[in-house]
Amino acid sequence: MRAKTETRRQAILAAAEQVFQETGFAGASMAQICQRVGYSKATLYSYFSSKEELFFEVISKATEAEFQATHDALDANQPDMAQALETFGRRFLSFLYAPQLQTVRRLVVSEAGRSGLGQKCFELGPQRSEAEVVAFLQHGMATGKLRQANTRIAARQFKSLLEAEWIDRFMFQMPMDASEEAIAESVHQAITVFMRAYGPETTTS
Repeated sequence: MRAKTETRRQAILAAAEQVFQETGFAGASMAQICQRVGYSKATLYSYFSSKEELFFEVISKATEAEFQATHDALDANQPDMAQALETFGRRFLSFLYAPQLQTVRRLVVSEAGRSGLGQKCFELGPQRSEAEVVAFLQHGMATGKLRQANTRIAARQFKSLLEAEWIDRFMFQMPMDASEEAIAESVHQAITVFMRAYGPETTTS
């Protein structure tokens, strides 16, 4: 019975993801999702109390596993700070600019002001990501791999450098080359600038 219940829940999420991608949040309805999955409204509402809750769960399902894998790349034991940041940066941009996640992000941006969805999605993604990066940078500063500074500001500047060549094209839905080579070059440039600003201070004799 438990397996059947989970099977139904996953079927609802799959149908909802299709409908949201096709029509956007505002254009989608619970009735459309019911029709797509073949369940009654009563069944649908027994799993998800509102369209907003269902939308949030679709986003969580689509992003959580890759979010965790991306941030697991922040290896505090890597002796070379620049290399550790490059490894994470490549994973981070590959995650953010994968076609599926671009679609999800645009849905979130278009609906961010509705029913607290923006706050929930911010907490799910950017806020959690920033906390992971802050903790990593704190460790780097504590071990002398980075100079002492405000870690929250450093984390935000780090993210801005990573996305500097990408965010405008994403926001205006312009074509972009998100190949491994393009991402690697962009990340390398970002880390070079970041380490010039936050690399350990050198002493001269």
